[in-house]
Amino acid sequence: MRKSLITVAVLGALSASSFVFAAEKEAKSDFTTSGSVGLFSQYIFRGLTQTDRDPALQGNFDINHSSGLYLGMWGSNISWLRDIYSTTALGYGREQDTVYKSGGNLEIDVYGGFKSEIGKTGLGIDLGALQYYYPGTERGRDQGWAKANTTEIYGALSYGWLQAKYSHVVSKDAWGFGKYSGQDKDAKGTYYAELNATVPIGELIGGGPLKGLTGIAHYGKQEFDNDAALGFPSYEDYKVGLSNTFDNGVVLGAFWTDTKGTRDSAWTYNGRNIGKETGTVFLQKTF
Repeated sequence: MRKSLITVAVLGALSASSFVFAAEKEAKSDFTTSGSVGLFSQYIFRGLTQTDRDPALQGNFDINHSSGLYLGMWGSNISWLRDIYSTTALGYGREQDTVYKSGGNLEIDVYGGFKSEIGKTGLGIDLGALQYYYPGTERGRDQGWAKANTTEIYGALSYGWLQAKYSHVVSKDAWGFGKYSGQDKDAKGTYYAELNATVPIGELIGGGPLKGLTGIAHYGKQEFDNDAALGFPSYEDYKVGLSNTFDNGVVLGAFWTDTKGTRDSAWTYNGRNIGKETGTVFLQKTF
């Protein structure tokens, strides 16, 4: 009997421990994390090369809550601040001189928001804010140039493969454009509107070795508020591409981009147009 009682007590304790562990595990399951790291032949942002067509190493890490709230960070090397705002590009001085302290070699984006499905309609909503941060660029304001750091709020609606998104600048400066660049107007009110399609080709053709194949198509319009005063014309951009996600989380892909309205000299630096049509290939690992 004593052994039986001991056995029952031990089993009860183990069951209680298992219950507590399961409860803790269930509580922790409200949060999920995801991320990626990838090598790209270049970094394209809204149709414009950010690395002068040189390779870019990019990565992100996201924390998601079951309520729909999320927070994340993304980063990449860049060169556009040096390419555009070097004293050579401005027409004087030495090539290594720049109006920004570090030359702007890094971009770090921090974002957060809420996304969910609207009832049982299948319509998804995503609302949030995004801070583009370029470490070491504070010197630009000291020298009379607008800050590269930019703050946007955004909203998106999605249904199936389709998404419509609107991003609105709420900071006075936008990527170095603004009142401090010798202009009378700031960049607040600048916006970007886009339409995106993500087509699961692999699923549509019945899976198999290409079950992770996805097609993408994109159209965007970048509208700079007071663009005439800022000296940088608004433009449109286009993107089409293919990617394949393998079972181990590796993604291999390629896409083509082009712009309309960037052939103006305002988008040409050191004889190179940053919005010309171009192709990009990438290798990425998700986790």
